[in-house]
Amino acid sequence: MTQKSLRRIAVKIGSNVLTRKDGTLDITRMSSIVDQVAELHRRGMEIILISSGAVASGRSELRLSQSLDSVSARQLYSAVGQAKLINRYYELFRDHGIACGQILTTKENFSTRRHYLNQKHCMDVMLANNVIPIVNENDTVSVTELMFTDNDELSGLIASMMGMQALIILSNIDGVYDGDPFSPGTRLISDIHDAADASGCIAKSKSSAGRGGMATKYRIACKVASEGIAVIIANGKRDDILLDLMDKKNTVPHTLFHAAATPTSSVKKWIAHSEGFAKGSITVNEGAAEAMLAPTRASLLPVGVTAIDGDFEKDDIVRVVDADGKVIAWGRTSYKSDDARKLMGGRGGRPLIHSDYLYIDD
Repeated sequence: MTQKSLRRIAVKIGSNVLTRKDGTLDITRMSSIVDQVAELHRRGMEIILISSGAVASGRSELRLSQSLDSVSARQLYSAVGQAKLINRYYELFRDHGIACGQILTTKENFSTRRHYLNQKHCMDVMLANNVIPIVNENDTVSVTELMFTDNDELSGLIASMMGMQALIILSNIDGVYDGDPFSPGTRLISDIHDAADASGCIAKSKSSAGRGGMATKYRIACKVASEGIAVIIANGKRDDILLDLMDKKNTVPHTLFHAAATPTSSVKKWIAHSEGFAKGSITVNEGAAEAMLAPTRASLLPVGVTAIDGDFEKDDIVRVVDADGKVIAWGRTSYKSDDARKLMGGRGGRPLIHSDYLYIDD
């Protein structure tokens, strides 16, 4: 994978890359990454940054006189820190004669196709006018169930939505290891072709500055790669890491998740990342499950439905579960829940979920 073969990439920068041990913003590291992005931009690459660091940045600015609950503290730190973070990016990119723009989003903004496409249009316009989008979760309004797992999840959504050729996740370690990365003799896994390749090696612990960890990175990377987008996990603390990766310097340690040969359609990419937005569930019998999971990927017909739970509208995302309660797919329903219940188990009529709007959880 060389710079010549890539023209459109997303780069996720983790909190542990952008902050020092004391929680303050690492301006030297931030400046180095901007220098690299600016160089790739000059080469003609379209780049979207998904940047953490707002909460950590705000925490380093404030000395609170009273104790706050976790939600209030996160809102306060992010409100102060995001202003500091984007202002620093603005100044660093301006030194290169490059414009950047801020996009703050929430999980809810991806829940409907219309909001999803509105965000996509905004970033398409920015890229077309040589503006670098800098995306972060809007932590001032994202709380509890409205929050992304972390910015790894957000970066996967952005990469899929924007049809990027590659997603580069910059962390504070070199990639995926076959054990504890800090134990002697542990080996870096350079290539992953399938989700099962290294799933047993992933630690469940989270990062010190952010909400994520390698388990989330691995899950997101496997999903994005299955949609036809290559994913690289690398160490953002290494000098010139982005340039070295794009120039394919073999000495640079990293883990590459190889992209699936057959890309996923745009609408199915949206559905694939909308599992957290499901408004209800549809239970299917064994015959319907087999037809949906077959290589031909049949649509879900009313005759194969045995139960419908939840209240949803036409075009909402719903879960599809088998007789044992296992989720086998997500899809965009053609009916609202009341109408779907009337058709349940009957023959004739159009599919409850057409195969074009059905994402199978392989």
